[in-house]
Amino acid sequence: MEFSLDFTPAHGEAVPVAPLVERITAPNASPFTFHGTNTYIVGGKSVCVIDPGPDNPAHWQALMKALRGRKVTHIAVSHTHTDHSPLARKLKEMTGARTVAEGPHRPARPLFHGEVNPFAESSDMDFRPDIKVMHGDRISGDGWVLETLLTPGHCANHAAFALDGTGIVFSADHVMAWSTSIVAPPDGSMADYMASLDMLLARDDRIYFPGHGGPVEDPPAFVRALRAHRRMRERTILQRIRSGDRKIADMVAAIYRSTDPKLHGAAALSVLAHIEDLSARGEILSAGPPSLDGEYEAA
Repeated sequence: MEFSLDFTPAHGEAVPVAPLVERITAPNASPFTFHGTNTYIVGGKSVCVIDPGPDNPAHWQALMKALRGRKVTHIAVSHTHTDHSPLARKLKEMTGARTVAEGPHRPARPLFHGEVNPFAESSDMDFRPDIKVMHGDRISGDGWVLETLLTPGHCANHAAFALDGTGIVFSADHVMAWSTSIVAPPDGSMADYMASLDMLLARDDRIYFPGHGGPVEDPPAFVRALRAHRRMRERTILQRIRSGDRKIADMVAAIYRSTDPKLHGAAALSVLAHIEDLSARGEILSAGPPSLDGEYEAA
């Protein structure tokens, strides 16, 4: 994979990125959010706000400044992690706009007995959309139509939105130019993620505007490379198991030896996501449900 770190966030400013599309980047930079969360404003006098962002006072002020004199009719939320959805409630109260999303937050699978969801604290459990959308559903305003593309994988309720007639997709955290998406059980599912990539590859889109970082300029080529990268990681995990690694910690130490050890926890969850998928397909065996401290062998 060749990622692009070329991105100027312009915190506090609404930057035009396409006709009828502006981007505001929240000042919540971190190893997992890059320079911050991107909020998009779609439309002219009547607009939809996509991913209002984290509950950050500076970002709220920038958003209010950009929306001055315009009517907000819809607030589209790609998913309910706390860097994307919390400001939706405040914006709804301020504008009377209706919130739009696939649904409330939930894990991709039921939690096993004694299992703890490591993403519970970073999930917006209180969000409930006014309009629950399914794949292909559309919302519209003055001069714009957004089509819902359900893209579970990063989390169960993840959705992207395509701007009708433009070749633009707001891909949120599903596909980003700067990094791979985190796919971590039980919030995320590798099988769902790969199926969502296949769905996007069946389309003919021109550009993606993601939830973090700059645009994906050649979506078909990038998504193919992203899919190949995940398949390569899957093969590497199988090779480690066949060569004698039994635990995820041993696999992470070998596969991610050049990665900052601070990120090994996230890497372990990514390996677990692959192992869940491989186990469901009968490629590997374990004594119980796949877990971070389980032991694995090739089928």
